[in-house]
Amino acid sequence: MKLDHVVYFTQNSPVEVVRRQAEEGRHAVEGGRHEKWGTHNALLYVGNAYVEWLAVEKPELASQVDHPLTRLLLYDLPDGEGWGTLCLSVEGIEEFQEEVENKGFQTSGVLEAQRRTAQGELKKWKMLFIDQPVTDELPYPFFIEWDEPEDVRMEKLKKEGALSPENEKLDIRECIFHVQDPLKETGEWAVLLSQKVGDDHSIRLENVKLSFHQQDEGKERLADVIIGKTEA
Repeated sequence: MKLDHVVYFTQNSPVEVVRRQAEEGRHAVEGGRHEKWGTHNALLYVGNAYVEWLAVEKPELASQVDHPLTRLLLYDLPDGEGWGTLCLSVEGIEEFQEEVENKGFQTSGVLEAQRRTAQGELKKWKMLFIDQPVTDELPYPFFIEWDEPEDVRMEKLKKEGALSPENEKLDIRECIFHVQDPLKETGEWAVLLSQKVGDDHSIRLENVKLSFHQQDEGKERLADVIIGKTEA
């Protein structure tokens, strides 16, 4: 299990996100459309994961679909742009679903998903969400299994120019969550993910550190993502 991507909720179109990132010296690309959900995205790939800027493209469709990430996006956007949640990749997502349900978690069941790229290519994957109401409380991560092996997918991203040589030298190091009870949240996530808890209310996955910091009021959300250069 490892970090696949982090999700930032935005009012801006993918074209605008790519333009603004370029102005700041970062190489992002248009991701494409989630045609069934009424959303679209821009993406910034780094060596170990990627950042997704998720926006509503078709409000009428987005407001009608029963999709957990879309519901969270619509709930959070009225309060302004910001980090929403993160996605972890797993192998054998059906078996993983059975594992977490045996721990007492209710799930969405494995969902088939796809995105139409700006070039017209259809990218496919499977998703799994933990059932929970959309509130100000911290959402659990969601899970993904891509339709292609990771090495094939990464080579395609390089050939397409989505993963640039400069971006490949960057990694997402740490994801920081602001929560009211770090001890409680870290414990619940550790059970869900079958991981150990660090002394500083953190969980170390294969390619990222998840840290839970105390915040006395406001929404409990992913609050900061630390990106740094990989070690030579």
